[in-house]
Amino acid sequence: MKRTLLLNPPSFQDFDGGAGSRYQATREVTSFWYPTWLCYSAGLIPESRVVDAPPENLTVSQVADLAPDFDLAVLFTSQPSFTHDLATVSQLKAKNPNLQVGMVGPQVSILAQESLAAGPQLDFVARREFDYTVTELAQGRPWGEIQGLSYRADGRIHHNPDRPLIEDLDGLPMVTEIYHRDLTMEHYVIPYLRYPYVSFYTGRGCPGHCVYCLWPQTFTGRRFRMRSVANVVAEVRRSLELFPQAAEIFFDDDTFTADGERARQLSREFRPLKFVWSATARANTSYETLKAMKEGGLRLLVVGFETGDPQVLKNIRKGVTLDLGRRLAKWCRELGIQIHGTFMVGLPGETKESIEASIRFACELDPDTIQVSLATPYPGTEFYDFCRDQGFLQDDALVNGATGFQQCVVDYPGLAAADIFQALPRFYRRFYFRPRYMARAAMVMLRDPVERRRLLKEGRQFLSFMFKRRQCQQTPVAEANRCP
Repeated sequence: MKRTLLLNPPSFQDFDGGAGSRYQATREVTSFWYPTWLCYSAGLIPESRVVDAPPENLTVSQVADLAPDFDLAVLFTSQPSFTHDLATVSQLKAKNPNLQVGMVGPQVSILAQESLAAGPQLDFVARREFDYTVTELAQGRPWGEIQGLSYRADGRIHHNPDRPLIEDLDGLPMVTEIYHRDLTMEHYVIPYLRYPYVSFYTGRGCPGHCVYCLWPQTFTGRRFRMRSVANVVAEVRRSLELFPQAAEIFFDDDTFTADGERARQLSREFRPLKFVWSATARANTSYETLKAMKEGGLRLLVVGFETGDPQVLKNIRKGVTLDLGRRLAKWCRELGIQIHGTFMVGLPGETKESIEASIRFACELDPDTIQVSLATPYPGTEFYDFCRDQGFLQDDALVNGATGFQQCVVDYPGLAAADIFQALPRFYRRFYFRPRYMARAAMVMLRDPVERRRLLKEGRQFLSFMFKRRQCQQTPVAEANRCP
């Protein structure tokens, strides 16, 4: 068995796009997600180690110093960090010329040929779900026999047949065991989750057909494959044993409520364990399911409302309506479930009027917290194909190459990229500076000193981010490296 390094490489400061995050840019407030995908492979490979450089504050040179201790290195990459990650590969190879180095993640899954061509220092790419592909590499199996592998040999790039998506998810290891072995849980923080937290998946894939969503279209597929209820409960129990200090468990599926009956079954099994948890949900979740989840210990739901314009909602094939969003928000208030609502600006069909509708809709729903993102057309998504075919794509990179800040790369007739970019801070200001929200936040801070410290810290980080983002947007490209 090869000594295997599974690496989430150094990247931009506060870059929220590593081996577990679905948001590939520098965030408004510091967020670090567990490198869940890498930990599955680590659990299958006895002589392995997971190194998560961003939360550990490791530099490229510090990571490169590890290279002599390993035979195989696997880096999780993303579209915005790809160039940075290639530089890390070069440093690893410089320290250990015999090291076999490859990449995994949505970027290289979709653009395997282009990625290997752009990075001659790369030996291979493991496409899509890479758990068993990487395991077979570590076992020393001939590369030509490994499904899902693209690799360089004899001066040419070869692409083996795709590996089928994993059906028996119960057969995979518990990632929380690897968290405990290789990671420090106190280094992981998500602003809307209680600290410290633990997160893992109860399933893979999503049955939704949202045109913008990266992961189902490029990595896990549009079918929700589920771990058994017993298997999930077993990992919850183990997590509570390994991390007694955990304030919360987050189930980081694309859509935890995709199967309502299963969500209710899990919630019933969670009740006697008496732990606090949060999860993802769609606006069409039933009252019966919400009630069962609350009774099972649910504290918060992450819900993608995305837009307040009904036509844009249809354009992105979200599969919900504005009224369903209103209904969900009402039910959650009645049940005492908090909501972290996510929105986007710049989706297909966006106009100045639809952005205003989204801001009004967010204020009407009044979730506890929100996240507003620039709609980003990643290669491999229908959104990307639409923007490319219609000529709406600008030549700019998806993120600022020096800072990791998102850049708006779509330019619609009647709505310029600059207008979309400026809409994001306006959205945040209109939501958070409302008297109703500020009064509620003040009451929370008066009652709870822990919440007071958390909200004040987030507020400082948010305002600092917005200032830096504005400064970097105004900075010429040639001077971008001056941006923090």
